[in-house]
Amino acid sequence: MTDKKKILLVDDDLDLLEQNKILIESKGYEVITANSSKEGWEQFRKSKPDAAVVDLIMEEHDSGFILCYRIKRDEHGKHIPVFILTSATYETGFKFSASTSEEKEWIKADAIINKPVVLDEFVQKLESFFELKEK
Repeated sequence: MTDKKKILLVDDDLDLLEQNKILIESKGYEVITANSSKEGWEQFRKSKPDAAVVDLIMEEHDSGFILCYRIKRDEHGKHIPVFILTSATYETGFKFSASTSEEKEWIKADAIINKPVVLDEFVQKLESFFELKEK
């Protein structure tokens, strides 16, 4: 990988944010972090990342949804993968996804990443989006 891809990671859990940053950087990515949806939006606008990973529940229960929606409405955001990071499945057993076009329309994310993050799974999803984009 010659040019490091820039990943925006937004999560209000500072321990998880730092842990995931280190894991993702270990795979050769540059990681920009933010610990709120407001800071995430500012970082997105400033850094123009190659992908965004946004925690679902931050300041409010729908903070992640709102940030993803804003990113996907932005001209740059339309062209990058945006993932929602959630522990909802782990905590509730309820599994939701962004696999159908209806779900993607409603959720405004390209994929759901469940916490705890399985690094290889995450990187595989990320790489498949980058490969599709380059074709």
